[in-house]
Formats: sequence, C-alpha cells, structure tokens
Amino acid sequence: MDFAVEHRDEKGLTVVKISGEIDVFTSPRLREALLDIIENGGAHLVIDLGEVTFLDSTGLGVLVGIYHRLRARDGSMSFMGVNDRVRRVFHVTQLTKIFVLHNSLEDAIAAHESPAT
Repeated sequence: MDFAVEHRDEKGLTVVKISGEIDVFTSPRLREALLDIIENGGAHLVIDLGEVTFLDSTGLGVLVGIYHRLRARDGSMSFMGVNDRVRRVFHVTQLTKIFVLHNSLEDAIAAHESPAT
C-alpha cells in the first residue's frame, strides 16, 4: 500500500486519513502534510489511522510534535480507526495518556461538540 494523506472538513473538524506505513521514510511527508493543513486553518484534527499498516518511533515523534503545535494554538488532535497493532504502540509508549482514541468519527464529533469541562 502506498503512503497517502488526505483530508476533509467535517462538522468543525479536519479529518485526516493516512494510509500505508508511517516510518522513517514517510514521516517527513506526513509532517509536511499536517503542517500544511494547520497553516491553512485546520485547528481540530481527527487522524484516521484505519489504513495505517505500520507506525514507528519516527512517526510517533511527528504526531507528538503536531499535537504540541496544535495545543499551543488552542487546537486539538485525536485519533480514530486505530487497529490493534497501532493501538498497542500507543499503549506501550503510554501515549494514550495524551492522545484520545475514538472508535468512530461520530464519537470524535460528539467529543468535539461537547468537550469535557
């Protein structure tokens, strides 16, 4: 599967669909795509990892960096469609303490529309 990043707006969120492997070779392209989305007004991202087959530490570093950039701008980033392999990476690295993993886009939209106080 080729690496690809697509995005669309959905009810106040920017849904970013990533497919393929996120690794040392594709991470620079991912970073560039996400920075471009942010610079063009994307402040609340939902990253769809449903078609991601592999995620390494370089890819995690990109996601953490983008998360911090968004938080500095009062933005947000959450995830959906996380398969068991990628979910395990988030748990092992304890990134589930900062990243929210939604089961569906509907869950992400609902969480965005009524944030916890």
